[in-house]
Amino acid sequence: MKFSQKIRQQADRMFEECYHHPFVQGIGQGKLEKEQLIHYVKQDYEYLNAMIQARALGMAKCKTREDMEMFHTSIGFILNSETHPHHNMCKQAGVRYEDLQGYPLAPVAQHYAKHMLHTAYEGTIGDIIAATLPCPWIYLYVGERLMKEINPDPDHPFYDWISFYGNQEEPRMNVYLDTLDRLAETASEEEKQRWQEHFLEGCQLEYMFFDMAYHASDWPFDREPAALSGRGKQ
Repeated sequence: MKFSQKIRQQADRMFEECYHHPFVQGIGQGKLEKEQLIHYVKQDYEYLNAMIQARALGMAKCKTREDMEMFHTSIGFILNSETHPHHNMCKQAGVRYEDLQGYPLAPVAQHYAKHMLHTAYEGTIGDIIAATLPCPWIYLYVGERLMKEINPDPDHPFYDWISFYGNQEEPRMNVYLDTLDRLAETASEEEKQRWQEHFLEGCQLEYMFFDMAYHASDWPFDREPAALSGRGKQ
């Protein structure tokens, strides 16, 4: 069994629970509140910025142009194409996409972003692939299941979101799976254990991200720094 198949098998319950999460089911049923959609887009926009940065660090660590192209292509895809499902949600929420950019990361999204970036700064290409793989793999999984089980028509409120992730002729992440499996052939057991841990932590955080969006969870107190009052100066 290939390394990618082994870690996917270990994460099977997490994939299943992500699909059955009320936020994902709300997408399938076309029933999410405006507040949930807005919070999701705000956080996902900033999360994807961290994903871009992590993959850019991966490209900087590559030794071959083939591996550089893998990271370069996915960065371009996030920048130029992955805005499409965000626009779908913004349309349903009745807000402008541009107005939801530049917001602070909520606790779960911040944890996830730091997980990826810390791994990218400290780790190898294998570490970076493992840490950034849960997002595209889980979204492919839930998208394909929604396409199959909901079978949405173009009038469905979230048809664009579902079809974007669930109707891929060839999964966009396949190049990452192939690369990870190639690296695993010569990796030590310690390296593979580390990659497995990165991947499984990311899968947990994917579930938590959906949960954060569903409950619109954020910091309990305002994070804007208060202006200095100047007290004490006489």
